[in-house]
Amino acid sequence: MPWRECNKMDEKLKFISRHLEGETIASLCREFEISRVTGHKIVSRYEKHGLDAFKELSRRPYRQANKLPFQLEKLIVKLKKEKAHWGAPKIRELLLRRYPEIRHPPAVSTVHAVLDRNGLVNVRKRRNRKWKAQGTGLEAGKEANDLWCADYKGEFMLGSKRYCYPLTITDYTSRFLIACEALETTKEEFAITVFEDIFKEYGIPKSIRTDNGIPFAHPNALYGLSRLSVWWLRLGIRVERIEPGHPQQNGRHERMHLTLKQEATRPAEQDFLKQQARFDGFKKEFNYERPHQALGMKCPSEVYKNNERAYKGLPELSYPMHDRTVRITHCGRICIGKRKINLSRCFAGHDVGVREVDDKLWLVSFMDYDLGYFDEDNGRVEPIDNPFVLKV
Repeated sequence: MPWRECNKMDEKLKFISRHLEGETIASLCREFEISRVTGHKIVSRYEKHGLDAFKELSRRPYRQANKLPFQLEKLIVKLKKEKAHWGAPKIRELLLRRYPEIRHPPAVSTVHAVLDRNGLVNVRKRRNRKWKAQGTGLEAGKEANDLWCADYKGEFMLGSKRYCYPLTITDYTSRFLIACEALETTKEEFAITVFEDIFKEYGIPKSIRTDNGIPFAHPNALYGLSRLSVWWLRLGIRVERIEPGHPQQNGRHERMHLTLKQEATRPAEQDFLKQQARFDGFKKEFNYERPHQALGMKCPSEVYKNNERAYKGLPELSYPMHDRTVRITHCGRICIGKRKINLSRCFAGHDVGVREVDDKLWLVSFMDYDLGYFDEDNGRVEPIDNPFVLKV
């Protein structure tokens, strides 16, 4: 019977008794299905401790990290109470000066752990800068190109075992399917490329409505902005976001997704090229052949009109009412001389205006939006109330 399935105490006794009768350790180890190292260890312990060697041994480690003699821990606590505003490095230095006879002085981290265990560490509450997803004001488009809707239809697996993320864009008023692109990921750079091509072909809408997911928004960025949404703002596009958990606020677009799922994703194609060809066929049929009940049985192409706002690239930014114009670095910082102030990476490559509004207090603005303040001692911009909720 295998060793692990037996009572270890009884099996060890049998192992020793048969070894004392003359059987070799090697043959016994094969029979009891244990290694020779274990067999020799059992015999060695029996020779040193007798039957006591088979009792359960303590698994307590010989040395515990950050564990000090209680006398030394009491001294640390006592010094901290004397110097309530001193931290672990200063408490350790004071300990060594008052008690030079200590042979093994504790590390700074050990002193800090002792203070923490005794509730003597004041934890500085950090401000949670993580943006909470929220919706904006929604306006219904009255004419074509007043409002576009964009979203990713849920990912699905192709025959090649790779996931496809279709990026879809529709016109709110006419239901015209402007784009349906099979992408490999939801990363911002791929979405920006698709939108740039669409803007060159169809022009720029007045507003774009999306949900609060990536790449349309970013949970860790300032006000939940992303590189994509900042780029839209630079182009003069209002950004609308539906409330989290309310997909009905973008119901027309979601209804199109249901039709897309039924007619162009089941079954999925083998690769991206074939899937994109299928999407192109669906787009042509949806716009030019499929009548829509909400349009009085007209096709979306019969209602959609050409856009008058042509895409001409990003306009120049100027801040005549500010003290200086600063370009945000790739890492999302404002660099003024040797000073580096953290803002957000979503503004990387864009210009912001900086203006001194009080003694050593500076205001940071992007386009017509005031983002927040920083001072000479603070290394980051402290945001103010979200300026995009009402304007976006």
